[in-house]
Amino acid sequence: MQRRGGSSPARFLVKLSGEALGGPSGVGVDGTAVANIGREVAQAHNQAEGLAVVIGGGNFFRGGRSLPWSLDRVTGDHVGMLATVMNGLLLHDWFKSSGVRVSVFSALPVSGVIQPYNPHRVREDLAQGILVILAGGTGNPYFTTDTTACIRGLEIGATAVIKATRVDGVFDRDPETDSSAMRYDRVTFDIAIQKGLAIMDSTAFAICRDNKLKVRVLDIAKPGNLARAVQGEPVGTLVTWEEEAE
Repeated sequence: MQRRGGSSPARFLVKLSGEALGGPSGVGVDGTAVANIGREVAQAHNQAEGLAVVIGGGNFFRGGRSLPWSLDRVTGDHVGMLATVMNGLLLHDWFKSSGVRVSVFSALPVSGVIQPYNPHRVREDLAQGILVILAGGTGNPYFTTDTTACIRGLEIGATAVIKATRVDGVFDRDPETDSSAMRYDRVTFDIAIQKGLAIMDSTAFAICRDNKLKVRVLDIAKPGNLARAVQGEPVGTLVTWEEEAE
């Protein structure tokens, strides 16, 4: 993929779910899963001009769905953002112990624990070849980590947002429950919205569509998938604002 400015190699924003760090159960932290994902991200980082990762927190907290009371939305969102901070710190430690130059920022202030998000500092780190982990969501309630990824992608000048998931792209039906589901190689944001394809929330879609920021959806569990996407190979599904060839 080329940068929107025309130069190559490109800069990417990877959206990684918290559940991916939880292994098969998607809960807590699975050391093997963290190591496998870490190696995939490190390999892709070596191929890119710059790579930043927005991490979710679903392995620790899923919006109070299992709680026996109706959790206040703002409180729940703040707990979820704190969960992403925990994941960010864990990933930072793994990369650091593996010899990868890495920094971690949080949009949700946690003084004395993690440095506050600053887009200028992030771009400086990326320019120096440092892998950047972004936690804390947007720092505000009512926004998903998908939306965070799109905003951060624009702020760092990313060529594309890569959404690393458990499925190999975008399908017309849920491939985890329907074996006849068909995968799209390419789909526009408008079609995805019209058909209700479960990729990202509508706010994230609108941000990417309106700012002409592509999204590639792929299976992070397939070895080398992320690095291939960074190198421009047609991995998974490309979601874009246009129907013409890439």
